[in-house]
Amino acid sequence: MEDKPKKITKDKDTESFAKAGKRSVKAVQEKTALVAKEAKKADTTSDQPPKIVPKKNRTKLEKRSKKYRQIAELVDKSKVYELDEAMTLVKKLNPTKFNATIELHIALNVDPKHADQNIRDNLVLPFGNGKILKVGVFSDDEESAKQAGADFYGLDTIINMIEKNNLEFEILITTPNQMPKLAKYAKILGPKGLMPNPKSGTVATDLSRAITEVKKGKIEYRVDSYGIIHLALAKADFPENHIQENLLAVMTSIKNNKPQSVKSNYIKSVYLTTTMGPAIKLNFNSF
Repeated sequence: MEDKPKKITKDKDTESFAKAGKRSVKAVQEKTALVAKEAKKADTTSDQPPKIVPKKNRTKLEKRSKKYRQIAELVDKSKVYELDEAMTLVKKLNPTKFNATIELHIALNVDPKHADQNIRDNLVLPFGNGKILKVGVFSDDEESAKQAGADFYGLDTIINMIEKNNLEFEILITTPNQMPKLAKYAKILGPKGLMPNPKSGTVATDLSRAITEVKKGKIEYRVDSYGIIHLALAKADFPENHIQENLLAVMTSIKNNKPQSVKSNYIKSVYLTTTMGPAIKLNFNSF
């Protein structure tokens, strides 16, 4: 006579499993054992606080690339560099594989909210800054614009580009008599920094001269809301004397624009750096 299978007593746990569809004796027993095991494990670990792994706070330098950290070792942050030494050092501070731009950052003791302290000017760098701009000329004298080296010229051509939002030019030059025609496009050109302005030299009677100056390396600078001037000075492959001449031209222009309301400490600091590279502090009193 065959033995009958042992009847399982239905407690709360086994009953719930049976209702779930797992009705075999073996399945209910395995599930009951698993629940008991998990409950026991929870009881033994409930009194133990979870392990907290302290997060290592890395410095800004530690977060940088290996190449950057190697280059940063060349710079003494506590030192103020003289001009000649800075020219040699800045050419070594390029952590990128491309020909980086050398940037100049000058903090001035001015408040741009005051009209006389809103420093703004333009100048032609002796050796340019290495960037070739695409020039658009809004004028009916197309032949002069073409001869001077403009990339885009003609009234209809420029208007068509603006209306189609195809602004391939990086600077727009025009004459005073054509400015009224550009007024209705101010909302398009203004936010992009392309609206011609007499202060920046982009509204000129002598088109040929204005275009030639831009092509030779004319730049415009202006203090930001913090009173700092940022500008591209040269390329990393420029000779040291070319970088130096460009820097001296910029500093001369800034000093000549010193407001009368600022009596002393006009220049607060001058830093030289490359794109994505560490900065070096210059002794601006020596030049």
